[in-house]
Amino acid sequence: MMIFMTDSFQNPSKTTNSLDVSNDVLLNTFIKITGVKINYYHICHTKLWLFSHNIALEHENENVNIGKQIHEDSYSKNKKEITIDNTISIDFVKKRDDILELHEIKKTKSMEDAHLQQMLYYIYYLKKRGIDSYGVMNYPLLNQTREVVLTSDDEMKIEDDIINIEKIITGRMPHPKRIRICPKCAYFEFCFCGEVDDD
Repeated sequence: MMIFMTDSFQNPSKTTNSLDVSNDVLLNTFIKITGVKINYYHICHTKLWLFSHNIALEHENENVNIGKQIHEDSYSKNKKEITIDNTISIDFVKKRDDILELHEIKKTKSMEDAHLQQMLYYIYYLKKRGIDSYGVMNYPLLNQTREVVLTSDDEMKIEDDIINIEKIITGRMPHPKRIRICPKCAYFEFCFCGEVDDD
């Protein structure tokens, strides 16, 4: 397994940063569970299903683009976007002795639980590959950070989430349910096209 910096592919003159680790322990799942899927599972099952079936609309969404710009503008001295196994993508990583410090940059705390579960999955994923790590959530617009540490209860919850995600992805598309964040979602018109508002 290799850990690499994605910007090295955009600039061939850069040396790829990589780390060889043990690959003896594999996640027991037949569907690739990415950090994004964990995030979407905790936001909306319909969104998870659509994304997992290659219906991707995020690139057209203004809120997503704003978030990407904040990501680019913040912590400019750190290497951005660390991709591992083409499965998890971490905004940037620092090494503290023999422990990796995983950083995620977020615009707001409006979906804090989903962001937290995504970070916990990153830590869990690396632990299964023999790498010790912990997380730091960065909110540059709020000038706040939050440290994230994986517990045994978190691990059990993640394993349950993985089973449920597989069931959702392999089943029929979940019927869209209106929730508070729907109007800002990239899939809003896809889910509710033709509906008439009550207002």
